[in-house]
Amino acid sequence: MKYFLSVIGMVMIIEGLPWFGFPGRARQILLTLASQPEKHLRGMGLAMMLGGLALVYLANL
Repeated sequence: MKYFLSVIGMVMIIEGLPWFGFPGRARQILLTLASQPEKHLRGMGLAMMLGGLALVYLANL
């Protein structure tokens, strides 16, 4: 459980960096993403999940 909470904390830090460092640009990116079709958003989500899975796999070799 300690490891899981550490991972969640790291994700929160990484997710917060653009909003802290570049809030205007982060807002522009969010608006651009909001205008994308669902098909593209699902594809990006799948790519991110597969990339994350690959990183976890490689880290545990």
